[in-house]
Amino acid sequence: MTVDELVSFVEGFGEKRYRALQIFRWINTKLASSFNEMTDISASFRQTLEQCAELSSLHEVNRSHSIDGTTKFLFQLFDGARIESVLIPSFTETEDGDGRITLCVSTQVGCPLACAFCATGTMGFTRNLTTNEIVDQVLTVQRSSSTRISNIVFMGMGEPMLNFENVLKAISILNDEKGLAIGARHITISTAGYADQIRRLADEFDIPVKLALSLHTLDNEKRTLLMPITKKYPVPELLNALEYYYRKTRRRPTLEYILFQNFNDTQDDIKRLISVGKRIPCKINLIPFHSIGFTKVSGFGATLQPALQDRIEQFAQALRNGNLTVMVRSSSGDDIQAACGQLAVLTNNKERCNE
Repeated sequence: MTVDELVSFVEGFGEKRYRALQIFRWINTKLASSFNEMTDISASFRQTLEQCAELSSLHEVNRSHSIDGTTKFLFQLFDGARIESVLIPSFTETEDGDGRITLCVSTQVGCPLACAFCATGTMGFTRNLTTNEIVDQVLTVQRSSSTRISNIVFMGMGEPMLNFENVLKAISILNDEKGLAIGARHITISTAGYADQIRRLADEFDIPVKLALSLHTLDNEKRTLLMPITKKYPVPELLNALEYYYRKTRRRPTLEYILFQNFNDTQDDIKRLISVGKRIPCKINLIPFHSIGFTKVSGFGATLQPALQDRIEQFAQALRNGNLTVMVRSSSGDDIQAACGQLAVLTNNKERCNE
């Protein structure tokens, strides 16, 4: 609940408005895991809260640790469905700099988009996460971390734009200065390309979060192979939406670009990206391709191969020579299948490793 919702909630029990702020701070600042911890609230009201409310709906099933410091959390939800979240230390998050820690948050159980390079898509789609299930990922992981989570990226399982209202409400709670107070410029929403929702984000949301587009190629035919959503929102429509977003918000979007060998790493690809950069002020994140062979992916996805590291560096330098801002992302958590595109809970709700 937001503070305003908590006000209505506590007043329904005949309590004063200030109780709402007390509860909000206990949950989101002091990270209380039970109502009994809320010692400045009367015992009788705490008992009432225990009877009619819950603080968390997540159960931690497993925690996997990478050699690079990345930690992957497997959570079970109230209905038995499972999701994953990934905590990334600062030295592996090149864009955000030193002394920060990033949590990659999921927004759906599975994903309906079936992108060829993404493990989550092999799960199919079960349902959207509720607001509390999104916020709970942050609160639960923060309780286990000695370092304050400073960055939130909605780049985990699922498409955030298909859970628009719950994602934005979760952001408003996480951003609230009375709670965790995670700054807007440290929160990123990533989308596979819902042009209408990109425009809606620009029009309706007052918190100036960052926007990232999972692009990967400007060739419409190739992008359709990678990301079937391109059939609904072709590349030209996406670029129009990005341009609208920038003109309306004056915030540069980030274009996420996984490099595949001999597919989207050509000179023509470089020229197209430089051309887009001249039209829409943006940043480019070059991302290594991480194998999803553990999902037994078939078809076009099984043919994809990562570009060589030398080629990634050459590609990045060519874009920089074209006056683009370029970041080359590291492969955080690849050894525990927690890197970009690798999140998935396989069939029958069984976790796949490191139990």
